[in-house]
Amino acid sequence: MDKKRAFTLIELLVVIAIIALLMSILMPALRRVKEQARTVVCRSHLQQWSLCLAMYTSDYDGRFMPGIDEDWATGQYSWIYTLIPYHKDKSIRLCPRAKRTIEEGGTLPWTAWNVSLTNPADFSFLKDPLYKIGSYGINWWVNDSDLVNGNHDPKNKWRRTGQKNPSGIPVLMDCGFMLVRPEPFDPPPEQDGEFLWAFGGGMRRVCTNRHNGGVNMLFMDWSSDKIGLKELWRFKWHRAFDTSNAWTSPGAVMPQDWPEWMRNFKNY
Repeated sequence: MDKKRAFTLIELLVVIAIIALLMSILMPALRRVKEQARTVVCRSHLQQWSLCLAMYTSDYDGRFMPGIDEDWATGQYSWIYTLIPYHKDKSIRLCPRAKRTIEEGGTLPWTAWNVSLTNPADFSFLKDPLYKIGSYGINWWVNDSDLVNGNHDPKNKWRRTGQKNPSGIPVLMDCGFMLVRPEPFDPPPEQDGEFLWAFGGGMRRVCTNRHNGGVNMLFMDWSSDKIGLKELWRFKWHRAFDTSNAWTSPGAVMPQDWPEWMRNFKNY
């Protein structure tokens, strides 16, 4: 009479060990695929914003909104408020890598900004709380106004579309706040996520490892791309932005010049 043969303990342990080995091999690959998917979704959001901005500038003779955040009393100049009529999907406010604010449990550097907390009175006109939270910021230098802010010269503003080499002019990107005012002399942040705590933070609001050594960015030709963090200083943020400063000149930057958290990222 045949007897049914069961697995021995050793055989079961071997099977479990093989499964564990396969999982250890597959998990990093699955994480990479997941991160790539988040990057693709983020770029898709920026492309949807590009349609909103293209429609707005088309309606106003190629000009950007006459401010970015200035007329907070009425909200008519805030880019967030101004573009509401041009989109229906509120989800495009958030990069899938930065969907939650710190108050909602988000962790640095992958957090969304919340103007209800940073500027509660100024943004009281935004009745829908969802419009007060986001993870993209606009390049302040594209706005069409003469407002002076600190040492930022309004003569350097782009103001309208139709510029030369638009594929090198940043408009909207992954950002630690709703706007950014980069200058060529801005140093990189000493630690990832520092942008959240620096008023007028320049590059510190953009230079964050949100997408595996880079951020997603929308340009004035309405194209989008993933940009390496060390490449940020190579774009024409404003008319007088010097892309040949010490951080970007070929051979001028030594590995030890970059903050520790950035040194292993790709050089451009």
